[in-house]
Amino acid sequence: MDITTIVGLVVALLLVGGSVVYADGFAGFEAFVSAEAFMIVIGGTICALLINYPLKTVIRVLTVLKKVFSEDKGEDTTKLVSTFVILSTKARQRGFLALEEDVKKIEGDFLKRGVQLVIDGQDQEFIRTMLETEISFIKERHKVGEGMFNALGTYSPALGIIGTVLGMILMLRSIEDAAQVPKKMALALAAAFYGLGSGYLLFLPIAGKLKRRSEEELQLKEIIIRGVLLLQSGASPSVVESNLRAYLEPSQRIILAKNKAAGGSGAGTSQGAGPAAPGA
Repeated sequence: MDITTIVGLVVALLLVGGSVVYADGFAGFEAFVSAEAFMIVIGGTICALLINYPLKTVIRVLTVLKKVFSEDKGEDTTKLVSTFVILSTKARQRGFLALEEDVKKIEGDFLKRGVQLVIDGQDQEFIRTMLETEISFIKERHKVGEGMFNALGTYSPALGIIGTVLGMILMLRSIEDAAQVPKKMALALAAAFYGLGSGYLLFLPIAGKLKRRSEEELQLKEIIIRGVLLLQSGASPSVVESNLRAYLEPSQRIILAKNKAAGGSGAGTSQGAGPAAPGA
């Protein structure tokens, strides 16, 4: 499980719940229990999503949500750089065909396909086109998942306002009955709370996390494309390392230097193409 997502959500709920208890005790939660508001906001948001997206795409929301709450293991880019240094060293010494055994040990499909294209003798333009085309499709899949949660974060506050307006209309129609005014007012305010709370504490933050994970994965694939093209060009290991170091953060460059000084410990060809797509 992704601890940051869980902690953020739980702490947000505790803060909101704690403020209610502090203000009015546990009895204060009764004001927020409104089946009518829930149906208007949550039900209306789901219906709006169904109108905007085809059913098969909406069903994928659960899959995307599962990945949001799963742990993002990420990828050690320093090891990826070391992998390309090792591959380039071996290729210059023994030729591209000597990399056949190394390809079998690579776990990431994207990196494996790139190196295999080099072994097959494809030119740089063909390799670049193949890998960048795959990145384009991955980016589009990610945009669908991110777009759905952005849509949910847009619809739910709007439906909350609709629920508030509906509650106010019902309250004004029965304003002569003083006993009905608090109930209708509660419906109006509860709908706004559900809409704003779900939109800004759940849906939009999830969309932001999906965007961040997508950017990280695509950046990793850009590093792989650059490394594969350098490998195909027959660049020396030092040139490969200096080029790929540009993609690393300062702290990662220090780790790479330490690994190199230690004789390349931690490097290997098992590093792959990164975490699964959030919106795949």
